[in-house]
Amino acid sequence: MTKKTNQGFKRIYKAAGFSWQGLKSAFKNEAAFRQEIYLAIVLIPIAFYLEVSQIERILMIASIVLIMVMELINTAIEAVVDRVGTEHHELAGVAKDTGSAAVFVCMILAGYIWVEILFL
Repeated sequence: MTKKTNQGFKRIYKAAGFSWQGLKSAFKNEAAFRQEIYLAIVLIPIAFYLEVSQIERILMIASIVLIMVMELINTAIEAVVDRVGTEHHELAGVAKDTGSAAVFVCMILAGYIWVEILFL
């Protein structure tokens, strides 16, 4: 059994660095992620400006963040599929399409939450 060299705060620090690298990579290479960041830059401050309850504000912000989280997961899935091979394979298509569908479902959820809170 190998001894773990990174424990405690050092492990957390290194993990945060890898996470930051992942965010930078997604922003640089994924147009959809950039668009979602820009959307968040607009909508999150609006959520703080609106006169809604604390729970409603949390739901509004969380729904936007959830889209970005799912986009990161989708990007990871696509990267792994592309790494495995470039030839067409039905399961690769299923993986990529399902990841994309997950992002889309999050977008529908966010839209529903915002419309429900603001207009209904």
